[in-house]
Amino acid sequence: MAVEVESRPMAPEAVPRGQWQRWLGRDFALAYLLLLPLILILFILLAYPIASAIWITLQSKTIGMVGRFVGLQNYRELLFNDPFFWQVVRNGFVFTLGSVFLKLIVGMIMAIVLNQPLRWRGLWRGLLLMPWVAPTVVTALSWRWILDLTGVLNLTLRDLGLMSIPIPWLAQYGTALLSLVLVNTWRGFPFFGITLLAGMQAIPQELYEAAEMDGASVWQRFRFVTLPSLRTVILVVTILSVIWTFNDFSIVWLLTGGGPGHATDVFATYTYKLGFITSRLGYGQTVSVILAPVLIVIIMILSPLMLRGESE
Repeated sequence: MAVEVESRPMAPEAVPRGQWQRWLGRDFALAYLLLLPLILILFILLAYPIASAIWITLQSKTIGMVGRFVGLQNYRELLFNDPFFWQVVRNGFVFTLGSVFLKLIVGMIMAIVLNQPLRWRGLWRGLLLMPWVAPTVVTALSWRWILDLTGVLNLTLRDLGLMSIPIPWLAQYGTALLSLVLVNTWRGFPFFGITLLAGMQAIPQELYEAAEMDGASVWQRFRFVTLPSLRTVILVVTILSVIWTFNDFSIVWLLTGGGPGHATDVFATYTYKLGFITSRLGYGQTVSVILAPVLIVIIMILSPLMLRGESE
């Protein structure tokens, strides 16, 4: 009795992977090859400025003079002998973390309000974007006028009977840095708001309906549906805002110039003063080079949170 044997096509033998294929991977080899020219261009454009900046920090260099190699002397002087550097570091962290936190809170409130079926919602969105799109010089000069000793804020508080002596908001130690944080928050919260609003509108409505059917309150729907869905968006805008705020020069310089004294000096303004006002280019460049690893550490702390949020 004959037995039929089902014949199946034999699987093709595995093709040995070459050196490039082992290195790049089967699925992404073409993508890496297509990106290679861009990577080379970026490397050329970035490598020289970074190397040049580090080289300048190793010199005692002033404007118009040939630099003299001094090794790590600028770093030692900055970290251990500079009387203002650690105050600048503290100011930078207070200014950045305070501004980013407030921008996130105000931006979230803005997104929640604009996500409601309001009348003339498009008009309100446009108006709330004005602080972000306005030129920095206009913003700074407007707030200098508002916060001046005889400005609108002091006059309003006096007329309301809340104070009798005008406060120099930008000229005293206790209020200058706080004023900068509030101005930077006012200028930057629309970016958070419009980005979070876009994220909210991408959340499926079915999730809210299911939560409501389960008896979830408004706060519970926000906590267990909205916030987890916005996790990646929040981390991305937070990372971007931290980088931008740490490097912010215009608002601080135009409002206080880093004063009074060094009460509001941050990395950018202190670098400018050292490099161009005192003409110590090498020493000033050292401040900006030290800022780079600070930002890298912050990004390294926040990035795993973003990747974990995407995997969940």
